[in-house]
Amino acid sequence: MTRFLAAVLAVFAVAALPALAIEASKVPEEKRTKLGLYVDAKEAFELKKRLGAKALFVDIRTLAEAQYVGTPEIADAVVPYVELAPDFEWDDKKKRLLLVSQKSFVPSVEERLAAAGLGKDDVVILMCRSGERSTRGVEELAAKGFTKVYTVIDGFEGDMSKAGRRDVNGWKNAGLPWTYKMTKEQAVSPSRRPQQPLVPGRP
Repeated sequence: MTRFLAAVLAVFAVAALPALAIEASKVPEEKRTKLGLYVDAKEAFELKKRLGAKALFVDIRTLAEAQYVGTPEIADAVVPYVELAPDFEWDDKKKRLLLVSQKSFVPSVEERLAAAGLGKDDVVILMCRSGERSTRGVEELAAKGFTKVYTVIDGFEGDMSKAGRRDVNGWKNAGLPWTYKMTKEQAVSPSRRPQQPLVPGRP
């Protein structure tokens, strides 16, 4: 490949990438990622609507959060970055139930990506509660070769106000479509879904 052709392909690759919605300088330090791709909830909604099946939108909160707090209607999958400890252990330092990192996070996103007919150079949008977990999720995916992973910096519930409530920003506060009705397709990875028998009533 000539240098000229490589340069031309690089230009097209950049042009194909959706424009960065938020500049890194406007993102809090703790929510910045190596990939530098940021959207707020409204922009995430518009990005997914525009790209449709060419982008994977992943809610990375716990399954309980997605089911009982709600999840975006457009989410393709719920793949927890952390989950409650099996024995509901208490985290004395953070004064809450202990959350445990999920080793299955990256493999599960990879499986969802493959099932959607997408690759690691396609757009992936990660959303958590307020942008903290999605930042860490982006870093893990980037380390595995993903190149276009966006973090929703205000998440589903948004940042905490001075009153101690998450009513500042975020998906819910923006009035974007969400539901309590998480589906099996969202919650269960393709490899874990039981296969339907070829003939009803037979294994």
